[in-house]
Amino acid sequence: MDIIPQLIVNSIIAGAIYTMVALGFNLIYGTVKFFDLGYGAIAAVGGYSVFYFYKILNLDLSLSILLGILISGLVGYIVYRLVYAPLRKRKSSGMVLIVAALGVMTALQAVVAILFTSQFQTLSQNAGTERVFSILGGVITQTQLIILILGLVIMAIIGLVFKFTLFGKAVKAVGDDEEVSKIVGIDTVKIIGWVFFIGSAIAGLAGILVGFDTGIEPTMGLSLLLKGVIAAIIGGIGNVYGGVLGAFLLGFIENFGIWKISGEWKDAIAFGVLIIFLLWRPQGILKR
Repeated sequence: MDIIPQLIVNSIIAGAIYTMVALGFNLIYGTVKFFDLGYGAIAAVGGYSVFYFYKILNLDLSLSILLGILISGLVGYIVYRLVYAPLRKRKSSGMVLIVAALGVMTALQAVVAILFTSQFQTLSQNAGTERVFSILGGVITQTQLIILILGLVIMAIIGLVFKFTLFGKAVKAVGDDEEVSKIVGIDTVKIIGWVFFIGSAIAGLAGILVGFDTGIEPTMGLSLLLKGVIAAIIGGIGNVYGGVLGAFLLGFIENFGIWKISGEWKDAIAFGVLIIFLLWRPQGILKR
């Protein structure tokens, strides 16, 4: 029974990682109503940006992380202005937008692989010597604890922004009805641009934290995106708190699901949960 505390801790860690991805994804989807597949590649952009500044140029760690987050946000914003905004202006269908997003993801992954090769890299310079803590009888590293704290902090910040600021209310208005928002004077292009910047910055931060925890590779964003999307759907697509709830629920189901079987079944379990929700509760746990 000694393994149960570690399974609980592992579930919380996985839930925190999925939370980071689901928060930004839900923010973008809730505003523009299409699945931005390129969002996953932004996580790799963030991770490799820090790798370049921190391990190649030997810049300060805090500055490297800040630059990585900023670059991720800018890449997401540029993709929106160059690809998604023109397509949305032409009233392109959701299928066209998804295909365009798939092209963005493929292109970004290819650029990262060309610049840094496809070799697996680590961001931490003190691998094997990182501080560890004991929680409930389970072991958690310092990086994993930071991931957990930041995931909850970002959730709280987004919730407060949505509830108490004009920007948050404008984002909700655009998400509810973009045409009516234009009529009442909201600059929807500017608002959506900011949403892509913020959502992409969160994705970049997720990629950076995963890079310090396990490492980075050009295709890392795809698996993160899939788990983030599953968490968002089962929690409630477009609902910030639902995405967090879905992320931790998915983390617990995955880790306890492989208690007695091979870890290779983890992805199958995640997609099995997704199918169950799509069949019997497609709106997720919490409605938008």
